[in-house]
Amino acid sequence: MRVSDALDFGKSKIHSDLSKILLGDLLGKNPLELYLMLEEEVPEDVMIRYQKEIMAIQEGTPIQYAIGHVHFYGNLFYVDKNVLIPRFETEEVVSKAIQKIEEMWPLKPSLKAIDLGCGSGVIGLTLKKQLPYLDVTLLDISKSALEVAKKNKEALHLDCTILQGNMLEGLEDQFDIIISNPPYIQEGEEIDEIVKENEPALALYGGPDGLQYYEQILKKAKECLRRKFLIVFEIGCTQKKAITNLALRYLSFVQIECFKDLQGRDRILVISSKED
Repeated sequence: MRVSDALDFGKSKIHSDLSKILLGDLLGKNPLELYLMLEEEVPEDVMIRYQKEIMAIQEGTPIQYAIGHVHFYGNLFYVDKNVLIPRFETEEVVSKAIQKIEEMWPLKPSLKAIDLGCGSGVIGLTLKKQLPYLDVTLLDISKSALEVAKKNKEALHLDCTILQGNMLEGLEDQFDIIISNPPYIQEGEEIDEIVKENEPALALYGGPDGLQYYEQILKKAKECLRRKFLIVFEIGCTQKKAITNLALRYLSFVQIECFKDLQGRDRILVISSKED
């Protein structure tokens, strides 16, 4: 079958943009390049995989799971149904974390960072990739998610510790940096059907008010942080005040800043120790 025929088949089942992205990925081409090769034959094995994934997408599978990877902060990360699909907003969280780390520790000392609820590992592994002097730990309660994180760690050739656990419970180490995109959707909150039906509920829902894991982290944080510290959270756009109040309840002498995402929504909460 020719590329043109494959695209015709794809757009008869799903949105044409998705069919181009999928075929381009399977052929190792930019989707725009497909228009320069419309008369070329698609290898049989590729066509079989393409048709299979087209049908899966038609039935509601997110294209990221069909392809099996996402681009995040310039790197390729494996993803499957055991982990959330990383969003662009999380790239903004990582970017702000890098900025704050470089501002607080300009001399690049040895620092310990932990990515809580790491999922596929995109946050912690990106920090390690961008700031190699960090000693990074990836932690998640899901064994299946940690298997995905391990694949990504090995693919990127990064030296990170991977632990299974429930946020900071039971940890005895002291960290300079905590970063987390915990589950923060409230029970009963309306979310896109494709997300609800495909992405792991364990990584989505944060209790009745969406604050369960923020409180769990902040309640334990004082025991696990060094004197000079940084906490970076991705938050729901209506949670700024509530999480700020939790931080002030459990931590003393802190500075709290909230930053908006590119859509103008509160998205990044930064909690840092005040300078002496």
